[in-house]
Amino acid sequence: MLQQFKIIVEKHPNGYVAYPLGLKGIVVAEGDTYEEALADVTSAIQFHIETFGKDVLNFETPVLEAFIAEAGVAV
Repeated sequence: MLQQFKIIVEKHPNGYVAYPLGLKGIVVAEGDTYEEALADVTSAIQFHIETFGKDVLNFETPVLEAFIAEAGVAV
């Protein structure tokens, strides 16, 4: 069975960080390029499921859409 995940990929000055939505537990990956980060997070998701079992799949509350927004906060 092929499970689709929504992945957040962040660009930072020193590379990319990627993490999936809708998965129980913490999975974070990185790479020098967008493609490397995406490949690394795909591998990390597979390892996470193999290690902790299919219970980490959050089927009860699927992520239907993901949005990125900005908000100004006084600091």
